Amino acid sequence: MKLSINARTIIGAGLVLTVFLVLTGLALDRAFEDSALTAIQERLRGQLYLLIGETEVSESGKITLPEKSALVQLNQPDSGLYAWVYREQQPVWQSQSVISTKPHFHANLPTGEESFELLNDPKGFAMSYAIEWQVGESTIPITFTLSEDTSVFIAQISGYRQTLWGWLGGMAVLLLIAQLLVLRWGLRPLRTVANELARIEQGKQEQLISQYPAELEGLTGNLNALLTHERAQQQRYRHALADLAHSLKTPLAVLQGAIDDPETVREQAGRIHQSIDYQLQRAATAGRSGLISPILLRPIIETLTRALQKVYADKQIQFKLSISDDFTIRADLGDMTELFGNLLDNACKWCQQQIECRVEVRADKIEITLVDDGPGIPKDKIEHILLRGMRADEAVAGQGIGLAVVKEIIEAYDGQLLLSNQDNAGLRITLRFPNTPH
Repeated sequence: MKLSINARTIIGAGLVLTVFLVLTGLALDRAFEDSALTAIQERLRGQLYLLIGETEVSESGKITLPEKSALVQLNQPDSGLYAWVYREQQPVWQSQSVISTKPHFHANLPTGEESFELLNDPKGFAMSYAIEWQVGESTIPITFTLSEDTSVFIAQISGYRQTLWGWLGGMAVLLLIAQLLVLRWGLRPLRTVANELARIEQGKQEQLISQYPAELEGLTGNLNALLTHERAQQQRYRHALADLAHSLKTPLAVLQGAIDDPETVREQAGRIHQSIDYQLQRAATAGRSGLISPILLRPIIETLTRALQKVYADKQIQFKLSISDDFTIRADLGDMTELFGNLLDNACKWCQQQIECRVEVRADKIEITLVDDGPGIPKDKIEHILLRGMRADEAVAGQGIGLAVVKEIIEAYDGQLLLSNQDNAGLRITLRFPNTPH
């Protein structure tokens, strides 16, 4: 069963709150019960001392207590408070509150000892204290006992528990309501994301435009980057198809009128193949995206240079790479392979013997420079070569299509492609990419 984040949080919070309140209630209940028992013990001790103070022992050893005790409950039958006096373990006096002739409790205590116990039959608390009463030169062992029934204690505990669990239950309801409100407020950004995505699906907006908390900025930023990337990819597909259709019109028209001319057919078929390759490469460019993982650049270029040294073995080309081993760029591996493959292939075609590639990283951009020692490009043709929308049939042999593909890839990554001739001959190609943090 799938549960929403809201349901999961509510269930989890409810369970934690329930366990916390139950444990808190049990702890408070136990603490109150211990406190009540301590209060009963202190009260019985005070009453026992008062009973001892009322006791008189004659020289003959007779124990007497007043007919009316200062403890009013002892004078009332079955009042809930009962008293006994024992001499040498034999009962010699009991309070008027005692109806039964059988003592409720009898503690056999050493002199000076005190005991506090819970009675089972009948239910009650009993406190006893043993003393030795000095009579002349002899002493008489006397034990005083007070017993109180549990009705008051049980009523007190019952009332406290009703109040305690009533308040805890009310607090639980209030806390759950507060949690629901806080949860609703806390999850509002997620609901906003869902609503905005629904509007994007309906075509009512193009990106996530609301302000989101820091925890969601990475998610919303990547979603916007993905949407932008997909939109740019679709745009490239449309442009590539439109350009392909346009570039095929002329060769197809020529073919219709030159069916009997094999040379013309081969020439136009080559142009068609060239146009298709170029437009497919444009459409397949991945482009810039925050979701692409960084890749190492040096291994890509080293692989290409090893292959090109075999292709152009007659030139014995020397490659100088000023690229650190750990330098990475956030780009698609296929795009970078195609980009540098075209650039290095053109450089190998036109160079004399040396090609240099170096990388400079700055705060806001990455600059990659490729320099060869060839003849360069006439100044009046540089802008023409880099015109946007250059078609295969308009390309200068050896550099037209390659540089056009490079330009498309660079623009897909929001970069720049700059061409210039060096003072000592040779072409300098500069690629500038935004420096995106990895």
